Amino acid sequence: MANSALLVMDVQQQIVDIADDGSGYLSRLRKAIDGARTQGIPVIYVVIALRPVPGEVSLRNKVVSAAVQAGLFTEGAPGTEIHPDIAPRPGDVVVAKRRGSAFSGSDLDLVLRARDIDSLVLTGIATSGVVLHTVCRANDLDFRLTVLVDACLDTDPEVHRFLTETLFPQWVNAVTVDDWVEAIARP
Repeated sequence: MANSALLVMDVQQQIVDIADDGSGYLSRLRKAIDGARTQGIPVIYVVIALRPVPGEVSLRNKVVSAAVQAGLFTEGAPGTEIHPDIAPRPGDVVVAKRRGSAFSGSDLDLVLRARDIDSLVLTGIATSGVVLHTVCRANDLDFRLTVLVDACLDTDPEVHRFLTETLFPQWVNAVTVDDWVEAIARP
């Protein structure tokens, strides 16, 4: 059986404030986290955190530089903390990344290898950002991948729909939180 981890990516206060559509996203994500914990699956949090120094992000990086100019993602700034509804417990790993993928500028690969994890279950905001970037990188690293489609959120519902219904199912196991929690609870 695969050694799995649930990745909760970029579910930070500022990002939730921008993206949450009032559909119960945080409740679904909480159910996935609780299901993982019940089954002994590690929950690893990933946050985007940029150092507050000039030149941290090149203007060639259109998305991240625009976010920096808007005052988002600065390490330690108000709003960059993980949303309190799904906050880590003592002892949970929190990995800081510097760009789109959970692997970009972080020690996530080291954390996963140290725990002999070979299967990742992905959640997060945004589907077209951290989730897509992490799927691509983790796929290249030969991880088994599951995306919890309703534990991902994007500001563009059509992009989210395309990724979760068309692209991701070609590459990963794309399932709902309810189906995943039910599957991991089976003996």
